[in-house]
Amino acid sequence: MAVVGGDEGIGVELQLQIGGAVEVCQAVLFDMDGVLVDSMALIENQLRQWALQRGVDPQLVVDLSPGRTNAELVALVAPHLDAVAEERLLLELEVSTAGEVAACPGALALVAQLPVGSWAVVTSGNRPVAQARLRAAGFGVPGVLVTADDVTVGKPDPQGYEMAARLLGVAVEACVVVEDAVAGLMAAAAAGIRAVAVQGTGDVLDAPHEHAVESLEQVSLR
Repeated sequence: MAVVGGDEGIGVELQLQIGGAVEVCQAVLFDMDGVLVDSMALIENQLRQWALQRGVDPQLVVDLSPGRTNAELVALVAPHLDAVAEERLLLELEVSTAGEVAACPGALALVAQLPVGSWAVVTSGNRPVAQARLRAAGFGVPGVLVTADDVTVGKPDPQGYEMAARLLGVAVEACVVVEDAVAGLMAAAAAGIRAVAVQGTGDVLDAPHEHAVESLEQVSLR
């Protein structure tokens, strides 16, 4: 690691070993669910339960959920429902079950190697859910956490990743995004940020990315 300076401030130069490749950056921006936190099965079960209760096709809800906020998802699959009220109900369910999650393989080890202030989390989940899941999985809450409560539109819009880079004081060109969803990879591309695709959700490899790994066990700090 080396200390570097520039218009965006002073940061640490990180050399990420990604499989057989190396990326030099100043900050790593992580998606949360499916990347850091192993919560996808829990999320899918909760969405299916909600869909059945509301008379909506459960598989459609699950398929359309990656990268979207709960409010955006409800408005898309059930426009006849009150999106704000339904979002509140889903939020309560997600917070109450946050303790059931664990860290994804390799995630804790990778984050432990990163200097304080060199990483952030950008999630489509609400802040209380993100904080609870990150704590339950053993990460604690990072200094920069961008959630659905902080943006006006979710992924694939680049707003969340651009905000995280700005809050870290790092240019987007000096960041690397780690994502497992098409919408998130599209958001990274729209922001002009290099991306690592974690293989996990459907056709994620069809979205823009520079590297692909099966898990964060294949990513480390040199």
